[in-house]
Amino acid sequence: MSTATAALAVLAAGAMGVGSALVPFVNAEAYAVVTAGAAPAVLVVLALATGQTVGKVVLFESARHGAARWTPKDPSARRGRWLARVTPWLKSPRTGPPLVLVSSTLGLPPLAVVSVAAGASGQRRLLFAALVLAGRLARFAAIVIPASHLTL
Repeated sequence: MSTATAALAVLAAGAMGVGSALVPFVNAEAYAVVTAGAAPAVLVVLALATGQTVGKVVLFESARHGAARWTPKDPSARRGRWLARVTPWLKSPRTGPPLVLVSSTLGLPPLAVVSVAAGASGQRRLLFAALVLAGRLARFAAIVIPASHLTL
């Protein structure tokens, strides 16, 4: 593997991370497994996690600035009931950070949904980004590092 190939794989991993954070049907995990042998695993993990974090912060900020649009006209509607349940959890310093960390590590609840809800609930941006980065690093490390040691 040449240095240029490895550098290109790392740059592509970062771009794939951003793209997969914004477009739901783009799968960063599958890309992580495919790229695992093309570049040092640690760099692929860092690039994917950083790209995903950047993309999720974009969703977070979009929801934060458009929070008024998330406030339902009818609070008894499905979206209104869901937001009424989730928003206090995300606002709370005791439950918000663990929810974001679990979502970013395990994917349940979906991180895209949590990103939007966290932004609309007013959660702190830096805390959100740090938790997403930590969770994504753990997630991609668990996928990429074992895959990079496979010999096919």
